[in-house]
Amino acid sequence: MKLEAVEYNDHRRSFWSKQYLDSHKSWGYYYARKLQNCYANLILPESSVLELGCGNGDLLAFVKPLRGVGIDFCPEAIRIAQNSHPNLEFILADAHDFDLKSDQKFDYIILSELVNDLWDVQTVLENIKKYCADHTRIIFNFYSHLWDIPLRVAQYFKVAKPHLLQNWLTVHDMINLLEISGYNWLRNWEEVAMPLELPLITRVTNRYLVKFFPFKSFAMANFMLARPMKQPSIIDPVVSVIVAARNEAGHIDELMSRIPQMGAGTEIIFVEGNSTDNTYQVIEETIRHYPNCKLLKQSGKGKGDAVRAGFNAAGGDILMILDADITVPPEDLPRFYNLMVSGEAEFINGVRLVYPMEDDAMRFLNLIGNKFFSWAFSWLLGQPIRDTLCGTKVLWRRDYIRIADNRSYFGDFDPFGDFDLLFGAARLNLKIKEVPIRYRARRYGETNISRWRHGWLLLKMVVFAAKKIKFI
Repeated sequence: MKLEAVEYNDHRRSFWSKQYLDSHKSWGYYYARKLQNCYANLILPESSVLELGCGNGDLLAFVKPLRGVGIDFCPEAIRIAQNSHPNLEFILADAHDFDLKSDQKFDYIILSELVNDLWDVQTVLENIKKYCADHTRIIFNFYSHLWDIPLRVAQYFKVAKPHLLQNWLTVHDMINLLEISGYNWLRNWEEVAMPLELPLITRVTNRYLVKFFPFKSFAMANFMLARPMKQPSIIDPVVSVIVAARNEAGHIDELMSRIPQMGAGTEIIFVEGNSTDNTYQVIEETIRHYPNCKLLKQSGKGKGDAVRAGFNAAGGDILMILDADITVPPEDLPRFYNLMVSGEAEFINGVRLVYPMEDDAMRFLNLIGNKFFSWAFSWLLGQPIRDTLCGTKVLWRRDYIRIADNRSYFGDFDPFGDFDLLFGAARLNLKIKEVPIRYRARRYGETNISRWRHGWLLLKMVVFAAKKIKFI
């Protein structure tokens, strides 16, 4: 490290050692507790977690890692952390050049209020790459520049602990640093517009108002999620296409002839949903002429149940959902496949609302409902989701297993499976991409969707998810 950087860090190490020796309590207790709750909502319990700039270790302990490692350059902070949390591992080292001397990877890497205090953010980001797996998520929070003067005033009156001169990075600065350091920005959002605990006012402001304009513009903490830029982990994956079919006898033969071969092989799994026509018999007869096909009889009800049954029976590396009504052209599936194997996406959602639709492809009220849920989901997940109810969704099987393992967080009451997968992908902080498709009108049978009954259920699910994702 350059002499100038060494002097910079030595000065900061001395400063922070004095802060940890100071027993004076600041008004920042509520703010620290709020940050802990935010991180606990982002990090799955029993994960492996590395925190840079861990301080006294309270945040690392609060997220309940299966294995937690904290790095800090302040000896006094490490001493306090080791005494307070003996079940975690704390290492005295500088974030710029630490070496864990092992090939270990972490599920999450935390940099909480650290980037504004670093000499060289890019060096730190490049240094932690060797501890990242494909699924690793890097989580940052850093002060908004808007709070520079208020914090100085609070420090002057000794109600906030002092800080040295800060970098005061903006969200744009951090996105740029991530990109030039080999990471993909996933999303960012704001937290804590009221850093002091005042009865009722603080709860309403920080739980609800800060999620909306203009209040979020006054938030103190910028949060950001990123992932390492990915190389394909499986060069030539096997694909499983799951087709839930109920009263679709007139589509089966054409559907089978149009599903393309992808990767090292394409497995087609039909899940027949107790049709009132002869769908089961038609599928049974048709797949005799095609290799690598399965036919399951659905034991439960709803498309979501059928999709899960198909996923559980699938042997492919990539799982695809395709509606049996051929409203989404099977020939579009390679577009989804190519995005997955390139590493550009971890979850792909089809979008029917970009290109003009065929006449009668979607009823007007259904179109209005889809646009509403699109807006609601974009707000919930912090990234654009143009079409939540498109039946074509694609993800890695390994990620679906993780979604299924954490399904209890949101509950199991989605009859279609679309929300279940989108909520689960958001919970895992997967990289979500959307592929526009041209939506066709069905030519056989009628839709199995009840727009009023199912629309009301979906609305209740959005409200429930808001409590779990947004209003924490």
